[in-house]
Amino acid sequence: QAQVQESGGGSVQAGGSLRLSCAVSGYNYKNYCMAWFRQAPGKQREGVAMLHSDGTTSYADFVKGRFTISQDNGDKTLYLQLNNLEPEDTAMYYCAAEFGYGAGWCQWFIRRAADFEYWGQGTQVTVSS
Repeated sequence: QAQVQESGGGSVQAGGSLRLSCAVSGYNYKNYCMAWFRQAPGKQREGVAMLHSDGTTSYADFVKGRFTISQDNGDKTLYLQLNNLEPEDTAMYYCAAEFGYGAGWCQWFIRRAADFEYWGQGTQVTVSS
């Protein structure tokens, strides 16, 4: 059973940066898809960025080049670098993982939150104007 744990959220002013981290453990699959979602109060959970074990990445349109998803090759920690943050980015950010699928499955414009089985508890990002 995989375990997922996020860290790194916080409060920043507009234009600031944060780096979120996600430790995923307890899995033994060669192929995996790891993703960042976010959920603002009163809104649905939405995908932000996804990374497949082959290195393929995809991003939501609203990211506009501001966020970068990456993974440490050593310990497999997943990161989300958030730059040029806007108040509209304020949300709880969640890390999610799913296993056994190819890169074609792990695309932002295809996948929804319900497609992922393993989730962290979330980390809050608050951006003030």
